[in-house]
Amino acid sequence: MQLDKVVNYHKALADRTRIRILILLSEGELNGQVLAEKLSLSPATITHHAAKLREASLINERRDKNTIYFTLNHYFIKNNAQAALDLIYKQVHSEGGAGTLDESSKLFMESVIRNFFTSEGTLKHIPAQLKKKLIVLEHLVSQLEKGRKYSEQELNEFIKKFHGDFATIRREFIMHQFMYRESEIYELNPREMWAKWEKLS
Repeated sequence: MQLDKVVNYHKALADRTRIRILILLSEGELNGQVLAEKLSLSPATITHHAAKLREASLINERRDKNTIYFTLNHYFIKNNAQAALDLIYKQVHSEGGAGTLDESSKLFMESVIRNFFTSEGTLKHIPAQLKKKLIVLEHLVSQLEKGRKYSEQELNEFIKKFHGDFATIRREFIMHQFMYRESEIYELNPREMWAKWEKLS
């Protein structure tokens, strides 16, 4: 069972300065200089801690000329926290994924799959809306073998059976915690770590 995403999330939080940065960013976007001044730290120290937070997907950053601005990644903060709770309390979906869905959610999921996949099973295009995108990604990743380690080439070949933009879909698998990657080897994460489309409005 690959728990690295949850572990990395908590490692990123296990530092007083990084928690203070997140608290300050909860009020809105701030640049590195402002964070350094508020925390009485050097800009280099802020850069170091921001890199750790970014690696764990806890913050976003954007560059405006020579200034870097930081914001909280609300979605991943909440999603990682929920993944830890689900792992601890075993609040997981049934193996089939849709077994615990209420009727309206199940109908919505089936409608998305019907609208975005051809009758041959290929993906027409990647949905722009996050909820629909997660349904499409879950539908794809559910067809991979649990416990199997895939090389990047093998995963690319699998994705190409459904859609030509394998690089984007491969990144989305990682970004939304459907899969885990280490040294170019990919493996399914436990289902309880997958991003939960049914919790989105």
